[in-house]
Amino acid sequence: MPDHSNVSQRIGSSSVLVWQIVIASLCRLLLSTARRFAYPFAPALSRGMGVPLTAVTSLIAVNQVTGLLGLFFGPLADRFGYRLMMMSGLGMLVLGMFSVGLWPFYWVVLVAIFMAGLAKTVYDPAVLAYTGERIPYRRRGLAIGLFEFSWAGSTLIGIPIIGFLIDRGGWRSPFFFLAGSGLVCMMVLGMLIPRDGKKTLRSASASIWVAWKQLVQKRAALGALAFALLISIAIDNLFVVYGVWLEEYFGLSIIALGLGVSLIGIAEFLGELLTALLADRVGLKRAAIIGLFITLIGFLLLPFIGKSLSPALIGLFIIFLAFEFSIVVFVSLCTEIMPELRATLISFFSAAGGLGRVIGVLIGGFIWSFGGIEATGLVSAGITALAIIAMIWGLRDWDYR
Repeated sequence: MPDHSNVSQRIGSSSVLVWQIVIASLCRLLLSTARRFAYPFAPALSRGMGVPLTAVTSLIAVNQVTGLLGLFFGPLADRFGYRLMMMSGLGMLVLGMFSVGLWPFYWVVLVAIFMAGLAKTVYDPAVLAYTGERIPYRRRGLAIGLFEFSWAGSTLIGIPIIGFLIDRGGWRSPFFFLAGSGLVCMMVLGMLIPRDGKKTLRSASASIWVAWKQLVQKRAALGALAFALLISIAIDNLFVVYGVWLEEYFGLSIIALGLGVSLIGIAEFLGELLTALLADRVGLKRAAIIGLFITLIGFLLLPFIGKSLSPALIGLFIIFLAFEFSIVVFVSLCTEIMPELRATLISFFSAAGGLGRVIGVLIGGFIWSFGGIEATGLVSAGITALAIIAMIWGLRDWDYR
């Protein structure tokens, strides 16, 4: 006779895991919203604090720097436990947001925005590693794809909510909302996620150094980092100038450009959806390569389709969709390339991508000035080809065991 008690236990365990992933995804949506909302609402924050707009853009720059600090927090998550780092990230968010609500001064906002960025940097590697530890590899693409909806959701859901709050309650109201929501997330996640029960090392700095040393000795990990760096350069080389391109070539208004941003948000969402639906069936390695080749073709076609508006918008949509698909699939791979150092590799992957975005932004304007969309497309295509080579080199002898 079948053991009904074991079946019930498995069903109960699966149900708890589903709730853990759902709540963790909602927490990440909150963190992503906190990190991104200063971009569209910089003028409102500027007026509210009585500071120049350039002062608010400095807040955004400080926010971006936090991505590099993941190099330190990823190894700590692997050593001290994923739950601890998830709770720490949410705690940083709550503390920073409440501080602005109570003391609405520029320097407090500066620290709070920094803490919001750092909170996501601490939280993301831990929660992705936790997902990789709990979800079987054959379902990893589905799990990570669904989890990544929180990133697109911050644009499609979170940012509109922040706009409503600012309109109705003033520029300080989102900080109270984010702080209160973060506190609720901490309590619910704390009840759902069991304590790690991992042994801590005597020296945290030693554990970080050991983790770094192990990572750079594995070719698959180095290939992943090179891929993240290169593809991020390629996409931001286009991202930093696509608004100028659409405005100068086609005379689009501000409202029309805003719709273009929404188009990219939809492309991100569909890229994550395709990851959830297709990546596991195709195979993660094969799916990542397919996505990159589509991205490459999109860049190569930009000089030819960039002469009229409709093909240009379709090309942008395909590029960002394929890029998002490739990135999310590769994050799924990163949860298994080094199972003993999942959070470390994911944090390095994010840091390499952040560095690539900085480089892409720095070179994008010069390349545009030199040769317009033709030069932008060809340079991004060339860098994407290098990203494909890095991926194939890194994963050539690696496979899931």
